[in-house]
Amino acid sequence: MSTENAKNEVSKLQEKNEMVQQKTEVTPSDRFTNAVLKEFPSPGNQPLELTNFQRKLIQNYFIKIDGVLKESEVKRLGKSEQYRDALSYNWNNVNMNKLAQDVVAYSMIGLDPLQKNHINPIPYKNSKTQKFDITFIEGFNGLELKSKKYGFDVPTNVIFELKYSSDKFKSVKKNINNKIESYEFEITDDFNRGTLDGGFYYMEYENPEKNKLVVLNREQIEKRKPQYASAEFWGGEKDEYKNGSKTGEKIKIEGWEDEMYLKTIKRHCWNSINIDSEKIDEHLLRIITNENDRVPQAVMEDIERNANKEELGFADISDAEVVEDEAPEVLGEIEYEVETANAGPGF
Repeated sequence: MSTENAKNEVSKLQEKNEMVQQKTEVTPSDRFTNAVLKEFPSPGNQPLELTNFQRKLIQNYFIKIDGVLKESEVKRLGKSEQYRDALSYNWNNVNMNKLAQDVVAYSMIGLDPLQKNHINPIPYKNSKTQKFDITFIEGFNGLELKSKKYGFDVPTNVIFELKYSSDKFKSVKKNINNKIESYEFEITDDFNRGTLDGGFYYMEYENPEKNKLVVLNREQIEKRKPQYASAEFWGGEKDEYKNGSKTGEKIKIEGWEDEMYLKTIKRHCWNSINIDSEKIDEHLLRIITNENDRVPQAVMEDIERNANKEELGFADISDAEVVEDEAPEVLGEIEYEVETANAGPGF
């Protein structure tokens, strides 16, 4: 081999080593971001421009979804083979085209899956494609963010309160003699407020004459309690299991009724704000389309059909609420990403 050829071979080898080194240094979350950009359809094949913040949000979606898939796979493997679905929860079985479009839309709006009560990913098996579609359920903080960004006539401040039996409450309605709707509220015993009666929210505007009070009693809140609600959250009774089988007995669960009532009131508030048609962009349109999609309905039907079984075939909405309400689990997922930084999915 001539000296010139030897130099060329050395140069090619160095270039190859640099490429391999660069590839091994790319984290799974970075590869996920690149995969999203590759799958996302852009007019005229122009590359999608992302800010550093949007790129970071997309990486957060990877961290969250990766954790959900891992947790779901553990549950799947925990089932007996008779009831175990053949489709494993991993990135190779995720509908990346749909996920790419959804992740870009939600991240453009600013919803962060690692923030409490922003948004929750739920894998749902699409029997037609034999892939998992990742469905997103917005939390009340996500609804607030979206309402403030796209809403029409958004209040400058909202006060949320729960009303207990020992509290004193009185609505002050707007009338010909009173231009501003308001209320009187007094907590008479902070440490023993009695039983929960309901709650209310008060929307304040720059023009106080537009202020609005909304009161929801226990019956009205219970009416909004989902049929698939978990007793671990709302309280009540659930079937007792031993060694994977029902005992025929019921066990009482205390739940987190106060938190569930407050969450319901907040969702009611932010869902009540109308979207300003002039503010609708392609990303919000994508989300509105998702909300009208058949898939969420199919998820609900599956949840109802499996509601009395020990485990569901996918993470249900209540499970999603657990994750978003508990910061330690989120931190745990961040640590998980560091541990698997060079292992990662196959995209």
